[in-house]
Amino acid sequence: MDLVLNVADHYVLTPYVYPSSWPEDGALRQIISLLVVTNLGAAVLYLGLGWLSYHFIFDHNLMKHPQFLKIIVGPQNQVRREIKYAMTSLPIISIPTVALFFLEVRGYSKLYDHVEDSPMGWPFVLLSMISFLLFTDGCIYWIHRFLHHKSIYKHFHKPHHVWKIPTPFASHAFHPLDGFLQGLPYHIYPFLFPLHKVLYLALYIFVNIWTVSIHDGDYRVPGPLQEVVNGAAHHTDHHLFFDVNYGQYFTLWDRIGGSYRNPSVLEGKGPLDCIRRLTAEGKMSTNGANANGHMNGHANGSGAKGKEE
Repeated sequence: MDLVLNVADHYVLTPYVYPSSWPEDGALRQIISLLVVTNLGAAVLYLGLGWLSYHFIFDHNLMKHPQFLKIIVGPQNQVRREIKYAMTSLPIISIPTVALFFLEVRGYSKLYDHVEDSPMGWPFVLLSMISFLLFTDGCIYWIHRFLHHKSIYKHFHKPHHVWKIPTPFASHAFHPLDGFLQGLPYHIYPFLFPLHKVLYLALYIFVNIWTVSIHDGDYRVPGPLQEVVNGAAHHTDHHLFFDVNYGQYFTLWDRIGGSYRNPSVLEGKGPLDCIRRLTAEGKMSTNGANANGHMNGHANGSGAKGKEE
């Protein structure tokens, strides 16, 4: 994060914001700057990636599904509520996150500046990228599964499962503690293992892209990767059926933990299949409302109820 902070200091903060009496390496200044930069960065990534995915990737036919929340409170629909919840949670999540970023900036992590500083040069840089993905995937699986425990779930993780048919904007719509815990492995990694600073920044952006992508309703995964990659098809079933497909990038830990479910989309029983079936049966009008006039139903993608508490 010090790379971003240095750029902000050089081009904006030092000449235009802070008085000259505040040194760039002052702790208070760094904490304030990190709070501002982190919140701005999170908002730009979330809204920017969400907007692009929503307009160019997300299949808007999914909004016809009985469990898509058309009308909630007043003029709010699901998309507006997802955005509102995320934008309310992100500033709170940023507080403990900035504490970790501050430790990084003060030199307590194992982040390094130059490839020559890595233990084995370029091979180690590439290896650390794979290591980062495997480490965070395993940690997030168990954190995510822990958040589904019946004594924990209703207090922290349940708000994210309001979105049975999520849009890209649901990607960051978490309870603050839930969001921080699931992001914690990304911040812990550089304190445990050496990692190039530029690679860390690139992986941080990738993580946000991936988080949006598994909520974007684009279920296409190249055939050979369907058994390995935990994509939108897998994560959609997690939202629908509650206790399956906890993984972040891969299906490895779901298979080890016995929580893997073959995506219903690949079996012709996904949300779009549900919409087509209800439309063919005359139970849904072209605008997505049920034939009896109700906008919100209680059937999931295959017509079965999930196990949500």
